[in-house]
Amino acid sequence: MSKHDLRARPIYHHKRESIEAHLTIVFAALAVTRFVENATGWSIKRFVRTARRYRTVQIRVGAHTLTAEGPLPSDLRDALAQIN
Repeated sequence: MSKHDLRARPIYHHKRESIEAHLTIVFAALAVTRFVENATGWSIKRFVRTARRYRTVQIRVGAHTLTAEGPLPSDLRDALAQIN
């Protein structure tokens, strides 16, 4: 099948919008990264690696909801307090 066999043609008027949306997300991520680095004094790599291991899980059993979470180390707890 070739492009000529297709009835629908590619629409390029969304390309600029998708590029602008991508750049908006990238700059928002950069701003959040800078904020976290300035607030905590940690590199973003260290923050992500440390925080990635800790998750909260909510389990619904009937009408009850149980929350399971591991204890945070003191350095991560302090870094999160500095962000808030």
